[in-house]
Amino acid sequence: MGGNNAKNTDSLLSVRNIKKSFGLNTVLKGIDLDVGKGEVLSLIGGNGAGKSTLMKIIMGIYQPDEGELRICGEPVTNFKPAVSLAKGIYMVPQEPMLFPNMSVEENIIIGFKEKPAELHTRLVKIMDDIGWHLDLTGKALSLSIAEQQLVEILRGLLRESKVLILDEPTSALTFDEVESLFRIVNDLKNKGIGIIYITHRLAEVFEISSSVAIMRDGMITLSGSIKDFTREMLVKGLLPPNMDEIEEKDREDIPVDYKNTKPVFELKNFSGYGFEDISLEVYPGEILGVAGLVGAGRTELATTIFGRDKVLSGKAILDGQDITGLSTAEVIKAGINYVPEDRRLNGLFGLSSVAANTTSALLNSKEMGKVILDSAKEREVAGKYIDDFRTKVTGQDQEAGSLSGGNQQKIVIGRALSTNPKLVILDEPTRGIDAAARGDVYSIIHELKRKGLAIMLISSDMEEIVELSDRAIVMFQGHKRGQLDKAEISQTSLMNASFGIAQKED
Repeated sequence: MGGNNAKNTDSLLSVRNIKKSFGLNTVLKGIDLDVGKGEVLSLIGGNGAGKSTLMKIIMGIYQPDEGELRICGEPVTNFKPAVSLAKGIYMVPQEPMLFPNMSVEENIIIGFKEKPAELHTRLVKIMDDIGWHLDLTGKALSLSIAEQQLVEILRGLLRESKVLILDEPTSALTFDEVESLFRIVNDLKNKGIGIIYITHRLAEVFEISSSVAIMRDGMITLSGSIKDFTREMLVKGLLPPNMDEIEEKDREDIPVDYKNTKPVFELKNFSGYGFEDISLEVYPGEILGVAGLVGAGRTELATTIFGRDKVLSGKAILDGQDITGLSTAEVIKAGINYVPEDRRLNGLFGLSSVAANTTSALLNSKEMGKVILDSAKEREVAGKYIDDFRTKVTGQDQEAGSLSGGNQQKIVIGRALSTNPKLVILDEPTRGIDAAARGDVYSIIHELKRKGLAIMLISSDMEEIVELSDRAIVMFQGHKRGQLDKAEISQTSLMNASFGIAQKED
């Protein structure tokens, strides 16, 4: 297993000292991992731990900078997907990729060189051997997510794969479908197939695994037989080693007056696509942290508040006004703005100028005119945020796409603030920017707090939530797992709730 350098004669997959960097960013720092015959290895790690990079190396998509990969004892020297597939490694993606108008069988056998009749005979035998029942003649569009995953697994088995990688396989499944998947995994285990099971759900780890490996910051921090671990031990392996120092670090303390002020914003039993029954309040001058893992429903919550996605039930109240279900333009006019997670995809007009990007949210506002911008006002607004945020630009006419990541983020935040919102939602505001720019963004957030703005801070960086938040909620599988007061916010409490372990209701 991971971290054990002894030779394993039953090892189907052996990873030794794998290192990988992208530019100055070291993603993998010497990974050791083994998967044996009939073993289910659960691989757990927070966002950015390096799991995806490691899997892409195993699948031949990336070439490691250092280290060795062996499949059934044979070293891999040519890292290409075709090589990994030929040697018996197959990855079942988190979201199955099927051709909806082709039959189930056509989706399974596509890409094979053998005759369809031969493939059909082999496929039927595989299904009979394992006891699976799937209508091969039906169209893929009729399949549930669980059945689509079954198709992907059959693709791997038809290739005579020795190791299957299942990436978050239960993220979109119902309880009954999860139980069916576990039976399938046990069937595969009994056939001697090795499985790498990537998951954020610790309860599943203890139900399905033979062994476990924890990844954090590009390293394996814990590994071994599942019987040797408790949930609390796994969570500790996910946390930085200097937790006590981090959590005792002084934070700027600007207290929020919860007793004598009314909340700026409230959600009451708010539900949408990807989340359900969320209730919360955000007060003037408060930073409400919204923590959770990727897929927990945080961004879906934000985009639904912002009018981009449909509200299914519940209420959104801003300064006493019901804004439930309003369009994005109406939400902005009411007093909410949103800094999206992916600034390049959703937040920035790369070919437009810094000034145009900063003021684009003011189009159709009374200040700027309906369609044609007042150029003097545009330069005044853009200049204010360039100066306030110390944004490094050659001038207001510089293309926004040519700026560094941190300066792009300042532009996007400036645009959200240009509408004078009562509430601003910041979704992963420091993702992909360097340490200096991160400090600048933190200063901006603290200044907004001092001015009395209500802030929802969505972040996968637990330390960021700890450092900035006055209170925090944690989302887990689309639900609010708990609410933490300032004194209760720590990386440990956030990590526990993010993995569904602890629960504290307000």
